[in-house]
Parts: sequence; C-alpha cells; structure tokens
Amino acid sequence: MSVEMKDLSELDKEIVRVLQEDFPLVEEPYKVLAARVGVSEEVFLEKVRNLAEEKCIRKMGAVLRHREVGFSANVLCAWEVPEEQLEQAAMLMSAHPSVSHCYERTTAPDWPYNLYTMIHAHSRQECEQIADMLGRAQGLSHRAMLYSKKEWKKTSMKYFCEK
Repeated sequence: MSVEMKDLSELDKEIVRVLQEDFPLVEEPYKVLAARVGVSEEVFLEKVRNLAEEKCIRKMGAVLRHREVGFSANVLCAWEVPEEQLEQAAMLMSAHPSVSHCYERTTAPDWPYNLYTMIHAHSRQECEQIADMLGRAQGLSHRAMLYSKKEWKKTSMKYFCEK
C-alpha cells in the first residue's frame, strides 16, 4: 500500500526537495545531501530506500544538459517498426550511448511511426549517421527525422517547493 502525500513527514519532503537539486559532484554526495537536511548519511539513505519502496520516489536519474557538454545537434527520430520487431528494436536503440530517450507511440493513418528515439550528436551529419546505423542494425528504412530548432524548456517536475 502506498503512502498518502499527507503521511509524508517534513523530513521526507525535505529529502525529496534536495534530491531534486543539482547532485553534488563529490566523492560522497549522499553525505552532502544528508547534511543539507540535518541527518546522517545512513538515515538519509534509509529514508530514500523507504520512499522508493513505498513508490513515493519512482526514479532517480541524471539529466544531461547536452548543449553544455558539446552536443549541438539533436533529433527526434520517429521509426516505423513492425509490431513483432518493436521490443527488440527498442532494446537495441535504447542501449546506444547517443540515444537519451526511446519510447513507443500510437500510430495514425497518415503517421505510421511507432518508435521514437532522441539522438544527440555534435552535428546533423553525425545524427544521420547514427540513425542510419540504428536502422541498418534492425533492417528499418522508414523514419522521420525531426530536428530541434529551439529549446523552450528543459526542467523536471519539482515537488514540495513551498516552504
């Protein structure tokens, strides 16, 4: 049974708050985060484990600010993949280091694409080369390449921001 939001302690909420900030790039990052909320690293990690087990925290991960690290081209590549091949293609594509997102979508009569990958590279040419390689590996030739023109927003949801 999952915990209701009203059942979260102030410490639980504070832990969620600090986990949403930039992760400390130090040898013991959880020790730093624990100090921010005023508990030991052991207590902090136990609380994080409990929040995860109770499904209050579903995932934790890094967000790559791709432009800041030199990836100036990115493309949403929409693929037409036969249904029986979809899972295998998704597994292969999502494992590629240049692919940050890979997900299935519903097709439409005039839009047959059901698998989407977000490819990051240093140039459009490199994006095309990666897409060509991914397509050849799965025997796929039908795709649409949708290049980003402008980034409007790149933020994650923030919870318990009110203080």
